[in-house]
Amino acid sequence: MSYLSSPAAPRVPVYQLYGEREQWPTPDMVHCELIADRSRQHDWEIKLHQHHGLTQLLYLKEGEARVCLDDQYHEMMQGQVVLVPQMCVHGFRFSPNAKGHVVTLAFPLLERLGRFLGDVDVGALGAGIYSLDAQEDAVIDLAFNTLDQEYRRSGLHRNVLLESLLLTIFVWLSRRTVRGRLGQVQEVDRGREYFRQFNQLIEEHYPEQWSVERYARKIGITPVYLNVLCRQWAGESALALIHQRVVLAAKRSLVYTSMTISVVSYTLGFSDPAYFTRFFKRHVGVSPKLFRKQAATLVE
Repeated sequence: MSYLSSPAAPRVPVYQLYGEREQWPTPDMVHCELIADRSRQHDWEIKLHQHHGLTQLLYLKEGEARVCLDDQYHEMMQGQVVLVPQMCVHGFRFSPNAKGHVVTLAFPLLERLGRFLGDVDVGALGAGIYSLDAQEDAVIDLAFNTLDQEYRRSGLHRNVLLESLLLTIFVWLSRRTVRGRLGQVQEVDRGREYFRQFNQLIEEHYPEQWSVERYARKIGITPVYLNVLCRQWAGESALALIHQRVVLAAKRSLVYTSMTISVVSYTLGFSDPAYFTRFFKRHVGVSPKLFRKQAATLVE
């Protein structure tokens, strides 16, 4: 199969999901779809792109694919899983008979899963292709199938089951990391490491309303350079990325808790609920009250 030329990172588009630049419509921190759902719309070719704040897992159950991970190209066969960390330049060309699953995780969920594994920093795992052996095939296939089915439902303890299935997959990935992988890409870019640290710090301190200057100082770089990195790797300013995380937390609180809007605003570091309401409406397009009402129909 033919493929694209090597990527030049600053010219590669940054998406939430491929072909989409808008925020996810719900506060879920995971998104599941079949390979064919998106690839068929693009003639089975997903061109080179990046994701900010998102990590992807692609399980190829049937068919073939040619994969680009940063500047390395690999042939992917059925029974393999590819891990695509955030800001990895990647693309796919699938055979028309390709079947499988694509799972996208937001950075906060990846961090939470990582805390369960302790000895493995799942957020720092590099891009790579993992092969299943005969004993693992049925377990991982079941995990991805069940994950996809549960994602499309609204059953009792849905989020708990989704995270349990994701943990199953990441336990397997961590074991394969120890034993060795195909197509591993070593990270050598210092700027990308600074950007990764910034995302980690956002996750730890977004409710404290840290300034961009404080984040930069903690990393050991200037605010100007931090903004340069954010625009290079995510196409957004540092402040915009901080605000996106606050908005995500607000959405989840509004949908999945019974906290009043005032309490939600205080937990996110806002001293004035009215200012929080203006902040939320500016970023989401509707007030917190209306968002909660609209989202209720999606999670029932």
